[in-house]
Amino acid sequence: MLLNSAALMVYFERKVAAVLQQRMGPYLVGPKGLLQPLADIVKLLFKEELRPAAADRILFSLAPIISATAAFAAFAVVPFGAETTFLGLLDEPMRLQVADVNVAVLVIFAISSMSVYGIVLAGWSSNSKYSLLGGLRSSAQMISYELSYGLALAGVILVANSMSLSRIVDQQGGTLFGLIPRWFVFVQPIGFLIYMTAGIAETNRAPFDFPEAEQELVAGYHTEYSSMRFSMFFLAEYINMVTVSAVATDLYLGGWHGPLLPESLGWIWFLVKVTAILFFYVWMRWTLPRYRYDQLMAFGWKVLLPASVINVIATAAGVLYFGL
Repeated sequence: MLLNSAALMVYFERKVAAVLQQRMGPYLVGPKGLLQPLADIVKLLFKEELRPAAADRILFSLAPIISATAAFAAFAVVPFGAETTFLGLLDEPMRLQVADVNVAVLVIFAISSMSVYGIVLAGWSSNSKYSLLGGLRSSAQMISYELSYGLALAGVILVANSMSLSRIVDQQGGTLFGLIPRWFVFVQPIGFLIYMTAGIAETNRAPFDFPEAEQELVAGYHTEYSSMRFSMFFLAEYINMVTVSAVATDLYLGGWHGPLLPESLGWIWFLVKVTAILFFYVWMRWTLPRYRYDQLMAFGWKVLLPASVINVIATAAGVLYFGL
């Protein structure tokens, strides 16, 4: 599913970018260019694997594996639907989740923190100044935004009194006053904005894509990579985007809960919400200019971190005194 989502995201990003810029996008390979991701994969498979002569042989090969592995592993604890028999095809209902862990939020936070090691090792092992600068930027960026990211998650944990994503989603079912969904985005609007901002920075996407920064660092940490090693970094970035969007859907947007559809088909609502967030990702990339690096650091430490601390304190006070 994640492999297919990465291929679909390549097509989706190109088409959305083309619409925003009033051009065609992929249209030659397959109907409406639908086979373009497959053509890209075939092209990458036949590219030559290059490695700089002075690069560290082991770490140079290990870095993209670490990034891709962390990206896949983080999604394992994300639920994307309620129990379902798939319209009666199964004898027993099946939960749409690989592993239902009671500390799923903590697991995601830990694994997503590991992905930066792949980027840092790629930058260092390439023995290139552009790659090294990209890796150092990524580690500094991760430290700056990881605190706000974690505090945004803490706000939801305080409200839900649980670190299980399944329980958090279950608490968002139904409506308030028969009209407003019980989604945590209405209880934690500041936390949602902080989470999305930190999520964009964590996944190295524009306008926070400084580890790549084509105008300054050629391609940053993956400047020296080619063929399948390069494609693994590419794959990890898109899977991390899907994971951040899926976790945002579960934490703030009610997961698979939605009107008109029974809970057994709630995975459709889940996909709709994740697609909407991914569209926002792409929209931001092709709309906003890249910040200066010092502005990124200042925003993370001077704006986002104080806002996340105030949000957690206000949430704790609300839970303690008003029983939110």
